[in-house]
Amino acid sequence: MHGRPVPLTVRHMEQATRITLRIEPGGRALKMTVPYGLPEHELSAFLKRHKGWLENKLFDYPDDTRPVPGGTILIRGIPHRIVHTGKLRGLTEAGEENGEPILRVSGLEDHVGRRIADYLKKLARSELDRLVAHHAGLSGKRYKDVTLKDTRSRWGSCSTAGNLNFSWRIAMAPPEVIDYLAAHEVAHLTEMNHGPKFWALCKRLCPHMEESKAWLKRHGSALHAIDFG
Repeated sequence: MHGRPVPLTVRHMEQATRITLRIEPGGRALKMTVPYGLPEHELSAFLKRHKGWLENKLFDYPDDTRPVPGGTILIRGIPHRIVHTGKLRGLTEAGEENGEPILRVSGLEDHVGRRIADYLKKLARSELDRLVAHHAGLSGKRYKDVTLKDTRSRWGSCSTAGNLNFSWRIAMAPPEVIDYLAAHEVAHLTEMNHGPKFWALCKRLCPHMEESKAWLKRHGSALHAIDFG
């Protein structure tokens, strides 16, 4: 659509009673769930009827989302201009230049995206290890491990064994949003659901919960859309 291919996955489910269509985070793909045995012509007709809606929605997602020198990347909610140093060796470091936040990236220019991703992973690890330990202490719960992944369907998860999983892309969000995500998953150590008791505990751990949830709802897809290569 709009000159770029958008993969479509169709799932036939016996329990489905109608066609549902979802745009995956970042606008990179479409997922359709349909009743089992639905004729192909009905799928085509459904997509044709909703073509205008899809094009309008997908128009909000840029075609090229790769971080490039001169562009910007969010670090803890603050836009940083990407500066390629031209040096083959060196750390990826956040700093300032004439009062402007910048991110200095060394190495080959083709590797800028990967180096930024590595920087964000390290930042996410540092932030989440600290925040998870803090919230677990407040709630009196123990956890086993903290794992970072590049999940697109959710920002975090908690297993019944006490393992906490997070998307490292959360390092691009403001500090209070990172704090909320840590509190959210730690709260699942007590309540493995999204019932009233869970949300009450989550808010006790993170008083700015509602504002942080709203930020993720507004900006989360844009963070998922970035192609780090």
